Amino acid sequence: MASPTVSRLICFNKPYGVLSQFTPEGRWRGLKDFIDIPGVYVAGRLDADSEGLLLLTNDGKLQARISDPRHKMEKTYWVQVEGEPDEAALQTLRDGVQLNDGPTLPARAQLIAAPAALWERDPPVRFRQSIPTRWLELVIREGRNRQVRRMTAAVGYPTLRLIRAAIGPYALDGLAPGTLRDVPLL
Repeated sequence: MASPTVSRLICFNKPYGVLSQFTPEGRWRGLKDFIDIPGVYVAGRLDADSEGLLLLTNDGKLQARISDPRHKMEKTYWVQVEGEPDEAALQTLRDGVQLNDGPTLPARAQLIAAPAALWERDPPVRFRQSIPTRWLELVIREGRNRQVRRMTAAVGYPTLRLIRAAIGPYALDGLAPGTLRDVPLL
């Protein structure tokens, strides 16, 4: 009789330019360039031009609990935006933003200093000398396509760099880009 599979949960710091799938496509690399663990699947997605925490598991029920919007697991993002958001823009994010596919749920939004453990991005973010940038921490409970980018653009501050720092209780916590670690199930 086969022994039951032990559930695994893996935190991976997805670099810029990597898809949330194992197979590469076009100019984007796939997870197979970084992860060689049979039987694990991505729980949720992160765009190729976004960076940060991606969770993988071999447990289908856990995968559904993490990625299904009905469970509304919080996702924390560090967002570098063009310009300096004012209190009105932050309040609009907190109240919910009207997007072309309907209003977002209220978010937690605040200005933050550049994250202390921030790594250099390859390629670097484009900067314009005449336009300042600021960092926001944005916490949402949804996961629509390119939602954070659309939210910041809707309040007048386009996203330059987007890093997912946490999903529920799981966080990057010093994990270098392109590396992974097993974490205990909480």
